[in-house]
Amino acid sequence: MAEAKNNLDQLCVNTIRTLCMDAVQKANSGHPGAPMGLAPAAYVLFKRFLKHNPKNPAWIDRDRFVLSGGHASSLLYSLLYLFGYGLELDDLKSFRQWGSKTPGHPEYGETPGVETTTGPLGQGIANAVGMAMAEAHLAARFNAQDKKLIDHHTYVMCGDGDLMEGIALEAISLAGHLGLGKLILIYDDNSITIEGKTDIAFTENVRAKFESQNWHVVTVEDGNDLDEIQKAIQAGKDAVARPTLVQVKTHIAYGSPNKQDTPGAHGSPLGAEEIKLVKKFYGVPEDKEFHVPDDVLKNCGKALKYGDGYEQTWQEIFDAYKTQYPEKAGLFVDAISGFLTAGWDKDIPTFKPEDGAVATRSASGKVLNAIAANLPSLMGGSADLAPSNNTYLKGFADFQKDSPEGRNIHFGVREHAMGAIMSGMYLHSGIRPYGGTFLVFADYVRPAVRVATLMKLPLIYVFTHDSVAVGEDGPTHQPVEHIASLRAIPGLHVIRPADANETALAWKHALTTLDAPTALILSRQNLPVLDTSKRDGEFNYGAYTVKNEINPDMLLIATGSEVHICVDAARILKKDHNIKAAVVSMPSWELFEKAPAPYRERILPSNVTKRLAVEAGVTMGWEKYVGDKGKILGINHFGASAPGERVLKEFGFSAENIVKKALDLSKS
Repeated sequence: MAEAKNNLDQLCVNTIRTLCMDAVQKANSGHPGAPMGLAPAAYVLFKRFLKHNPKNPAWIDRDRFVLSGGHASSLLYSLLYLFGYGLELDDLKSFRQWGSKTPGHPEYGETPGVETTTGPLGQGIANAVGMAMAEAHLAARFNAQDKKLIDHHTYVMCGDGDLMEGIALEAISLAGHLGLGKLILIYDDNSITIEGKTDIAFTENVRAKFESQNWHVVTVEDGNDLDEIQKAIQAGKDAVARPTLVQVKTHIAYGSPNKQDTPGAHGSPLGAEEIKLVKKFYGVPEDKEFHVPDDVLKNCGKALKYGDGYEQTWQEIFDAYKTQYPEKAGLFVDAISGFLTAGWDKDIPTFKPEDGAVATRSASGKVLNAIAANLPSLMGGSADLAPSNNTYLKGFADFQKDSPEGRNIHFGVREHAMGAIMSGMYLHSGIRPYGGTFLVFADYVRPAVRVATLMKLPLIYVFTHDSVAVGEDGPTHQPVEHIASLRAIPGLHVIRPADANETALAWKHALTTLDAPTALILSRQNLPVLDTSKRDGEFNYGAYTVKNEINPDMLLIATGSEVHICVDAARILKKDHNIKAAVVSMPSWELFEKAPAPYRERILPSNVTKRLAVEAGVTMGWEKYVGDKGKILGINHFGASAPGERVLKEFGFSAENIVKKALDLSKS
């Protein structure tokens, strides 16, 4: 091995490498190998291409950089430190420690300059696709011929592991279809995974795969050749009609005499003696930890000056834009600030009992379209189920390669990518995304939902066909455990409306929530519109009394399509058995838990111990609300293929069976 030692660019690259090695070593935890191999490409990108302002990481027209292989986080933190994002050397020294700004994997909101939370492989690629989609859409909406407010690139770095994940192919396929020419994927092709050489499981022709997906591909044979890397990235920028893969052949743990090109360099510190050998090879001080030459700081620190210039130029363009296009400028500010445009909710319909029963998925579609007409930043679609999910925005164009101004996204049958793309779109700023599929396929979206919830992104997931009432499609399509599974994600708001008006309130709550995503759980079958009052304010507390009784003998607690059945059962109990049963609609456990204690006591009075919870799903979790003396009517098994009404009846979701259960409870 030979290494140039006197060149300033090379010194910067080697400083990045040694910072990463030292951080991992000090933490006695982490992944040094990938950062050591990727450092040249990362340096070229940040020094020669990235349009950014480290003093203002939120500047709207910055280039985005996503490290999809989040395990290489020490690389990102070293870059952010050297290029002036406000990290200190002490932050690198506290890598992976309690309360530090440098957690083990990049976490959005914890570290300036981190665009998204990454770590679960492949999701960062989909996040980046979402960012590039947002860039294309906002550019089409707001750019004037002589004044471009949105004109930037999205760069993402990934490794072999990212490309093995199914979500990566989903996202890559959609990006190629959409011709996202401002998306550049830098692939760390080092041929090593945790278990060994990649050829034990990964022998595909990556170049051919990407080219078949309508990507432009450039290969850099020597991942240490800074000029070749620069030419490749520039070629990507020049390929404006399609996204680009820059395939960089690298060596994991480059420069390590004993661990280069070995799996052992992936996820363990190199060791103090090995680090000395590596530093000797690099031609840097062997006994100095976290050593940063002044010339390196000065060279990388020029980004601060350039960044000020980038943003100042943009600000001048925007000031002129405001004068020439004041109305569009106002909408632009609303969009990128996340403001709900004035009057966004003025046309949300109110549903009346006399209008007849309506499926909550159908009501959702009507509410969504009423909002979309007045909220231009609302944009989304479905994983090829829009006619069933009712997620199509009528009167608006489709988002396609030739119509990026469109607001209807066809995600295709790509649920996992859809979820992570939604995250990327929101993280970009300017878009309020939603996405739909059947509830049973929430399993396919769940990893993206989890990370979005970790980031506290106010996304909206539209999950329809919410129970065994799906009917004839049978147990493969009848969700049973899925609501409980979603409720288990800390911070996710799961809302299962009982009727059309609760559905409207659920949409209003989702859009006015800015620190949590919302999962709307909607019915396929028609549900009667309940005749209730005062629920506008009470709905936001997650539960309220649908049918009240003074000093009730028992409580019937239900969600969604089971609420109206409980109302019918309560009437029978009172009329035929002189039992007063109050009925509580509890569309959201999470919101109810946040409600004031006196309110929770009023809705579920502690002196009423006979309680029956009714929900067409697994019973797990309802114990908390029914107590030791209560009972739960649910489904702790898979469904069956038959008409939905028959399935519900066979599984006990009828007024008659609820009455029977309530009578048994009253005798206990």
